[in-house]
Amino acid sequence: MSIFRPCIDLHNGLVKQIVGGKLTPDSAIVNHVSPNDAAYFASLYREKDLKGGHIISLGKDNQDQVFSALKTFPGGLQYGGGVTAKNAEAYIEAGASHVIVTSYLFDQGSFAPERLQELERAVGKEHIVIDLSCRKSNAGWIVSTDRWQTLTELVIDAKTIRSLEAHCNEFLIHSADVEGLQAGMDEELISLLATICNLPTTYAGGGRSVEDLKRTKFLSGGNIDLTIGSALDIFGGRGITLQECIDWNQGEQTETRP
Repeated sequence: MSIFRPCIDLHNGLVKQIVGGKLTPDSAIVNHVSPNDAAYFASLYREKDLKGGHIISLGKDNQDQVFSALKTFPGGLQYGGGVTAKNAEAYIEAGASHVIVTSYLFDQGSFAPERLQELERAVGKEHIVIDLSCRKSNAGWIVSTDRWQTLTELVIDAKTIRSLEAHCNEFLIHSADVEGLQAGMDEELISLLATICNLPTTYAGGGRSVEDLKRTKFLSGGNIDLTIGSALDIFGGRGITLQECIDWNQGEQTETRP
């Protein structure tokens, strides 16, 4: 089944929806700034039984909100943003079901497997989500770090996935080229992920409607989940409501029951 996965994006101390591909250390194109804090959304997701979503910290002054949200929905949220082998355990102890990691796994653009091994020793593979957020190039989809601005040497293909899946529990892939634009998903990427990923995998970027939930299920054969952010009504969007996402998930769960 393909389900909706919720998100909470924090930027400089506020819950925001931004255009991911345009984010720099000094500026961001913002689609929405919420008057509510991260704990509010964590409470909402807990009440609606929306588990497996992610809270991402971008920029500074987010940690108080991060820990408040994790405490509000223990075991219900994955956390990403500045995660290292040294601090990962603190987020798990605070209530994160998983830590999400990208930039830490790279050293000057090159994948550093020893860092993944250190992280695995710190919290166990069952608590690790590897974020392979990427941009498309002539060589394929290239993993991007540092707020999606730095291209690494790692290409998303079957070989890469095979080498990583033994050390993590899930994959998260943001398509930085379409993140926050509400202009449609990267359907080629979704189709690729469906053929090479054996672990639970969530795609984020450009999702904006119930039709996109249906499309993700069709393209992936029910193997890829979808995060929707800027188009969601709780983040000021007009494409889809949270209740529609809940209804979709309930329909998927009913369909898979014997």
